Amino acid sequence: MTSKTYSAPSVRQLAAVVDGMAGRVSEGRLRQLQMVVGMFDRAVERSASVEFPVGSAADLFDERLLRTFWSLALAGHLRHWEKDFGKPLPEWTQRIVRDCLKLLAREVLPPDATLLLPSVANPEPKATVGGRSLDALYRGMVDLAGRGPLERDGTTLSYEDRARLLAMVAVMLDAAPRSGELATQSLSDLAAGETAVAVRRQQQKAPPNRVDEVAALAEVGTEAARSVLGGWVERVSEETRQRVLAAVAELEPLPDVEWYPLREGSQVAVRRWLRVRQGLVESLPLEGAKTALWVSLVPSKAGPPGVPLRAQGIRQAYARGIVALNWVMAGSYGWEPLPTTMEQIRRSVDAVPLEEPPAA
Repeated sequence: MTSKTYSAPSVRQLAAVVDGMAGRVSEGRLRQLQMVVGMFDRAVERSASVEFPVGSAADLFDERLLRTFWSLALAGHLRHWEKDFGKPLPEWTQRIVRDCLKLLAREVLPPDATLLLPSVANPEPKATVGGRSLDALYRGMVDLAGRGPLERDGTTLSYEDRARLLAMVAVMLDAAPRSGELATQSLSDLAAGETAVAVRRQQQKAPPNRVDEVAALAEVGTEAARSVLGGWVERVSEETRQRVLAAVAELEPLPDVEWYPLREGSQVAVRRWLRVRQGLVESLPLEGAKTALWVSLVPSKAGPPGVPLRAQGIRQAYARGIVALNWVMAGSYGWEPLPTTMEQIRRSVDAVPLEEPPAA
């Protein structure tokens, strides 16, 4: 979307502000900010009790108007798709919208302005899965990769799709990368012989994966540490904030790149995918696009087959594969359906990086 899409000048100005944040925030956060701009646009159209301003973007953060915006959002009246109208906003989405409001307010309000944001409970992370389920996931993917074409209810998994999925799951179980970290991987992130894989950790909300470590060092609760690291300082006292920040300063910084060993089966899965991948990228006109490790299989808005997959595409590919696996394994003795979100699997993995990078 562009700022010209919206009827109210205040929303158009806010959209222009978001456009200017490209490059300063991640692609995922940029999409979330654009989502909130769209919600403001629908609030202007649908609010019967409050007249939203048509002046500047700063006017949208008036306390009374922001309260109306939030009540409409919680009730599901600002959703993009009409079919979802009226579905209450889940807690995780509430948290995203609130965080986006905070970011946008910093861009459009004076530094000394008072902003009253709604209070949102920190939702509990989805449950992880046990070691037996992770083993079953890997064995199931190996079996799925060797089967014939699969199709059900519009979901089709070709041989290429299954080869990519198996390699992706193998890397995830050995190195526990996020989807965004998978999306940045290139061929240079594989060691000779595919014996190890590099992961460039994304520094999300200060020290990643170290909340427990920070909390223990600061002698505060895990939720208090998470609030400070996430920027939600209004939830904790100034003393707690200072203790957490002091603990962060004491920690040794994590390396930008971590190398993880790949099991023998994972090496085989990655080699199989590399053969498939080579056939996809050979016809690409741009040399720079040929270095990505994870690439598309079919034409899309991003381009022809063989272009680098983005984080959203990786998550969608994984979910599609797990749906197929759960379908194939349904009714098997002892089988429990696996979650279709990568994050639940990633947080279940206890991956230990190599002390030294592998030899070139």
